[in-house]
Amino acid sequence: MCRNITELRGLQPAATPEEIEAAARQYVRKVSGITRPAGANVDAFEAAVAEVTASTERLLAALQPRRQPPKTVPPLRRPEVRARLQLR
Repeated sequence: MCRNITELRGLQPAATPEEIEAAARQYVRKVSGITRPAGANVDAFEAAVAEVTASTERLLAALQPRRQPPKTVPPLRRPEVRARLQLR
């Protein structure tokens, strides 16, 4: 379902809290169908992001190390994405 969510397990250096939160936010956006929550949905959306972030952190901490790093580079590690975010 969520082909655009980047693998975080096995990154060197390890996934940052910012990368984990971004992946959680992308997941919640996908399953909810909401890109930018408005009004009454903001609290529920942000609570879901926090829960998915916490679950992802626990999962990554519990998994055995990978033998090889993921095939794709997380978006927050790509120079063009970092440059675009700094312009905001």
